[in-house]
Amino acid sequence: MGSEPMGLRESKKQETRQLISDHATRLFIENGFEATTIADIAVAARVAKKTVTNYFARKEDLAFDRQEEFVGGLARIVSDRAEGESALTALRRAFLAGVERHDPVIGFSGEVFARMIADSPTLLARLREMHDQREAALAGLLAAETGAAPGDITPRAAAAQLGGAHRVLFQQILELTLEGHGNERIADTVAGSADRVFGLLAGPLADYAVRG
Repeated sequence: MGSEPMGLRESKKQETRQLISDHATRLFIENGFEATTIADIAVAARVAKKTVTNYFARKEDLAFDRQEEFVGGLARIVSDRAEGESALTALRRAFLAGVERHDPVIGFSGEVFARMIADSPTLLARLREMHDQREAALAGLLAAETGAAPGDITPRAAAAQLGGAHRVLFQQILELTLEGHGNERIADTVAGSADRVFGLLAGPLADYAVRG
């Protein structure tokens, strides 16, 4: 009997991955992240424990299943910036667009999910790590885009400021969500905050990494 076509195999893998993720999220919300085990998730999804760990190396990965998009997001936005656009302008524009569509990647997760994160020291630590990784990815991209010399600290300093802006705005969205505000109210508040936060960077970074 011949092997399954690649498309069918990949489709089944995606279905299994999504099944595991959905059951994990449900259990994390019902029982708390710390109290839920990989074995619990495997039983709920009707798969082997090894299957769960094959798809998700760490339990935290099950909670943050869009972490690759998160970690690489700022670098990708800067890489795709328009002609004549600076890194700051591109990131500000993209963030405000994310606010308008209530993008989960910038923090619009809903109160239940936000509470799950806030109640878990493990998830809070992983979130901080993801912010650090995102900043490092942006620094690497900026170094390449500006032709920075080895040892030049400028790309890292710029990434720290730009990444820090996104970090504090993410935290504000999380806090407002935990306070029970709806997405529309949060979006209105955070849009104003974004203007102030990015405005603080307009002087030092207005002309940095302009695509020309």
